[in-house]
Amino acid sequence: MIGIWGIVNVTPDSFSDGGRYLDVERAVAHGLLLREQGAAVLDVGGESTRPGAERVDAETEQRRVIPIIEQLTAAGAPVSIDTVNAATATAAVKAGARIVNDVSGGLADPEMRAAVAESGADYAIGHWRGPSADMYAHAEYRRAAREVAGELHARIGEAAAAGIAPSRLIVDPGIGFAKAGTQNWDVLRGLDEIVALGPRVLIGTSRKRFLAETLGASRGSESLDEVSEARRDLATAVTSALAVRAGVWAVRVHDVATTRDALAVAHAWEG
Repeated sequence: MIGIWGIVNVTPDSFSDGGRYLDVERAVAHGLLLREQGAAVLDVGGESTRPGAERVDAETEQRRVIPIIEQLTAAGAPVSIDTVNAATATAAVKAGARIVNDVSGGLADPEMRAAVAESGADYAIGHWRGPSADMYAHAEYRRAAREVAGELHARIGEAAAAGIAPSRLIVDPGIGFAKAGTQNWDVLRGLDEIVALGPRVLIGTSRKRFLAETLGASRGSESLDEVSEARRDLATAVTSALAVRAGVWAVRVHDVATTRDALAVAHAWEG
């Protein structure tokens, strides 16, 4: 079965769970619970990437995440650091993180690739066309999956040029990042083009707006705010199970237990 990454947001403004886990003890307890529920990796982030989010400085980000990474890794949990800052990536790896999850694919910080190369950590490269504050201004595609694959191919080449071995790379098509509505479904339907790039593929659909749009439309007049977390989590689990068939390596989710069950059923179906 593929791996599940459990999300540990240490932010006041993440779109789904901002503010819930700002306290170190609460964040660590949540991470360990996700681990018990089946998370293979705990993805710790201290800066929101929700649409419209403003940047935070690296010092604030590190103050949020480093104590949590230290405690989770001390407890034996594999940890990824969700950051676009090279300084935070370096500090997180020193604190025990094994993977740098950079949603910008190295575009937000020109020092990132060199920092990851030196760190020895694995590197998850996200598809990105600009910061969260204005990312939808760049959501123009003719063939979304093919264009995303082409841009990720360029990021793979840049990582290789920086000295990061192909075996250390993970690619993420960046569902929800500079992609609106049906463009996300276009990318998911074209996952074979992302898988064909070669590196392991990570997918993150968890609780995202395009799922709420689909669920709201299914009931006619329902607004996005009325689409509950439970319904978004179920939709996330379905997309994760479908991603199994497309050959993805891991899925990044808030609700590990529901996704674990969905993947178990999909695995049994496939025999």
